[in-house]
Amino acid sequence: MTTEFARAASVVVPSRGGARHLPVLLGALFRQDRDDFEVIIVLDGDIDRSREAVARFARSYGDRLSVIEFPENRGRVAALNAGFGEARGRVLIRCDDDFEPAPGYVSAHISAHIDAHSEQGGVVGLPRNRFSDTPYARVYGIPRDELFRAEAYARPVSEHWNYWAGNCSVTRETFDRVGPYDSDYRAYGWEDVDYGYRLHDAGIPVRLVPETETVHHAAAVSTALRMKRAFYSGAARRLFDAKHPRAFAAAHDSSPAAVPEPSLWNRIVDAEARLITAESVERVGDTIDAAIRVLPRPVAEKLVASGVEAASAAGRRVDGRLDRTF
Repeated sequence: MTTEFARAASVVVPSRGGARHLPVLLGALFRQDRDDFEVIIVLDGDIDRSREAVARFARSYGDRLSVIEFPENRGRVAALNAGFGEARGRVLIRCDDDFEPAPGYVSAHISAHIDAHSEQGGVVGLPRNRFSDTPYARVYGIPRDELFRAEAYARPVSEHWNYWAGNCSVTRETFDRVGPYDSDYRAYGWEDVDYGYRLHDAGIPVRLVPETETVHHAAAVSTALRMKRAFYSGAARRLFDAKHPRAFAAAHDSSPAAVPEPSLWNRIVDAEARLITAESVERVGDTIDAAIRVLPRPVAEKLVASGVEAASAAGRRVDGRLDRTF
């Protein structure tokens, strides 16, 4: 039996505090090279009049734009699941609210699923991050972003599920087969990697598709914010490892021969991690931000890198269900 879909695609946008970003995103989506898709904005508690920002586009989009609004903050997973639950498109695209897609963005996601080899698969587009001109961006954000992208494309296709994030898509059939995002993820991050792994574990291929890349207006503009996100992401990583022991075992060979003596770098990171808590992580980041303004660039980069890694390690020592949203 052939399923009839009201739209070729649904673009689901979870948003909290997105009044500044949403007009940029909606303007970009309005300029797509096709109009047979719908946009569903899910406001996770409107704290900055985001609804008013969206309402300005209501006439242009007509019935292709809808808004789901939670009266209070329920978290990104709840927002995603609510949006996908209402979606009427054949291809379901997750698009974070701080993206600025090119005109062929929706077409690229749809086209990727027309290929018979990916009909039952998942598609991931990497972000092309744009940073504000800050010391953090110059010494760490921009260089690390370039390295991240190069490493991602160099990895085998069997590992592309690791990059499931804010720009990805599946068909409705695949989403119904795998199920919604896991509501246990209430901290920052890893609900997306969890979903990518569930696709992979079900034998559903996931692949990076360069044509679906999009500009991302990066939110982390300082070491303090980057470390804060790393801390809560670390907490969520602990939950992921507990839920998926096979993925954990593959990434952490625990045989005696595979456990080398800690390097000097690892000892430094571990020592920093013991000083970082949910209450102190931003203060430590602020201190690093002040220091990198005067330090030589190579030293500044190492200082930021150790702080971010230490924050992540500290987060992995706390409850993986730590309640925190961004």
